[in-house]
Amino acid sequence: MSLIHDPYERVKFLRFAIVGTLGSVVDFGVFNLFATLLKVPAIAASVVSFSLAVINNFIWNRYWTYPETRQVPIAKQLTQFAIVSIAGLAIRTPLFAFIEKPLINLAERWIPNILTPTIVGHNLALAIVILVVLLWNFFVNRKWTFKNPVDQEGANEPSPKA
Repeated sequence: MSLIHDPYERVKFLRFAIVGTLGSVVDFGVFNLFATLLKVPAIAASVVSFSLAVINNFIWNRYWTYPETRQVPIAKQLTQFAIVSIAGLAIRTPLFAFIEKPLINLAERWIPNILTPTIVGHNLALAIVILVVLLWNFFVNRKWTFKNPVDQEGANEPSPKA
């Protein structure tokens, strides 16, 4: 699998990134609803928003990004996707906790009073961890969860169609 040389994989990555963008909208929206409006602690709000984004992303990836893998039982794919996502959450949560406070402090110095430093810091931290986990999720899900059905039988991936 080479994103640089394989147009088929570039299309898959582009679709995965579009789905990830939709998931990010869910993630940011739920996170801000919980953390800002409902005053849920940021780490807990991040876990809830991440979980809802994962469900959104699984559905879109199964039916749009990787429709050729729908013959794989949904329970198997969902379990694999959940495992990859939980590993992503394990990457995301400590990274979020580590960079959240410094970003809030930075925002206190540089951001005008339109937005609070806490909101800016939370959202910058969330954006950074989403980008890090995007790469993890794409490569692991592509090789495991949404592996080409032909590859699952031991053959090579089909060539992209022109």
